[in-house]
Amino acid sequence: MGAAGSPGAARRVRRHDPERRERILDSALDVLVTDGAAGITHRKVAARADVPLGSVTYHFSSLAELQAQAFARYVAQRTVEFEDLFSGVGTREELVDVLVELVRQGPSRHRSAVLGFELHLAALRNPGLRALTQEWTRHSRAVLARFTGPEVAARLDALLEGLILHALLAAEPEPPQATRAAITQALGTVAGPEQ
Repeated sequence: MGAAGSPGAARRVRRHDPERRERILDSALDVLVTDGAAGITHRKVAARADVPLGSVTYHFSSLAELQAQAFARYVAQRTVEFEDLFSGVGTREELVDVLVELVRQGPSRHRSAVLGFELHLAALRNPGLRALTQEWTRHSRAVLARFTGPEVAARLDALLEGLILHALLAAEPEPPQATRAAITQALGTVAGPEQ
């Protein structure tokens, strides 16, 4: 009957819950990591967020809207994280170090990497999500272009996505020297960060 120790008491206590919408979006991202875009449901998200099912459908009129807004939240968060990775880079060697570390941390940043690939996969079937993938690509290439110029940035961006995917799927991690060699080759004759 709503006693403090009864099941469901936590849900009733949260009458004023200003962060509920964000918690639902974060829970949707968790479900996208574990079950993929094809496996997300309102029920799974509600259970993960510890909110009533009606609360999810109140904030998001459809599953497509929930998924799109969750992916938009991911892109916004990842954009800031990506920008921060390069904040201290001043030399070509530092740039290569950051890029090698980015690839090698793919498995340890599993959640973020999986969400990136889930977004790309979902965008293949849902043209409405392509704007998010294009936004992410524009941003990541703009960050890289500050160090390399636009043509090399485009080539490097594609290489990084492939290397991260391979790192996630590999039974044995690739030696760091191989990753470094691939990145160095993609950089070509770029002398160092462009100011």
